[in-house]
Amino acid sequence: MSATTKPTAKQVAHAAGVSISAVSRAFSPTAPINPEKRKRILAAAEAIGYISPARRTAEVIAEGTITLVAGDLLNPFYPTVLDLLARRLQESGRQLVVYALPANSDVDAATDQILASRPSAVIVTSAQLTSKMARACRQHQIKVVLLNRVQRDIRINAVACDNYQGGRDVARLLLERGHRKIGFIGGIANTSTHAERARGFREVLAEAGNSIHAQSLGDFEYRGGYLAGQTLLSMTEPPSAIFCCNDIMALGLIDVARERGVRVPDDLAVIGFDDIPMASWNAYRLTTVRQPVELMVQEALSLIDDPNIKPTDDGITRMLSGSLTLRNSA
Repeated sequence: MSATTKPTAKQVAHAAGVSISAVSRAFSPTAPINPEKRKRILAAAEAIGYISPARRTAEVIAEGTITLVAGDLLNPFYPTVLDLLARRLQESGRQLVVYALPANSDVDAATDQILASRPSAVIVTSAQLTSKMARACRQHQIKVVLLNRVQRDIRINAVACDNYQGGRDVARLLLERGHRKIGFIGGIANTSTHAERARGFREVLAEAGNSIHAQSLGDFEYRGGYLAGQTLLSMTEPPSAIFCCNDIMALGLIDVARERGVRVPDDLAVIGFDDIPMASWNAYRLTTVRQPVELMVQEALSLIDDPNIKPTDDGITRMLSGSLTLRNSA
């Protein structure tokens, strides 16, 4: 067999001592065939380097495919990211495959499916990446980029807004506007987005001799922000300002305030983080920290496309500046 001739199904059949139709059935997971015969055929195919037509087609498709793993598509921030990413990939002749996982879950449950689809790269947004998934992608030479989160312990490429600085900017604004009873509604405590926004916020308050007056967690969800708002606004001395760790929780808080006759911003200043489309609606006009979503997507794709960055390298983290966007809520 010459070096340029591709092995054929006929050659596999001859090597395994079976018919050509048996070779075809062996490469179809649902086709009826004796397990031992299937095993013998696949071993013969591997020995001579045969690749089935279906696998060749899958590899051609996968070459231009990027898999997005998301765990919180109910948060309007992530559909915005999804839409932008899909458009950018379409412009470059590539396609996007989306794995939507239950909120707050890790990607281990989908690892086998993701690897079986042989994507050229994986982008993980709100799902929790584990060391198991990171190690599996390295072994299969698949690049991974975290988007809007950082996990330094597993040495993975990441692109994120500077959440720490954003938290500091919010605290400074509230202090400059005379607030002293300042509350905080966090998201999910073990995520980098929550931790860094909270850290920056607390540090500036501490530098001014202040501290968080009252706080609660809202799980980065509208209902969570609504319930946390009920708790904080029911206090004997409620906060005069509240920083919410993302916009959707801030919208829940504003709705609670309206129901209770609390005027925003006269009685209560509210600031969010992300700048989702609803933040600019006339019903809310939310002051927030705008994440540079377009630049974040661009940087994530540049990490994937850079030939000098290998899947086995230590992770590169690119931190991008957000911008405080002033509207009517604070």
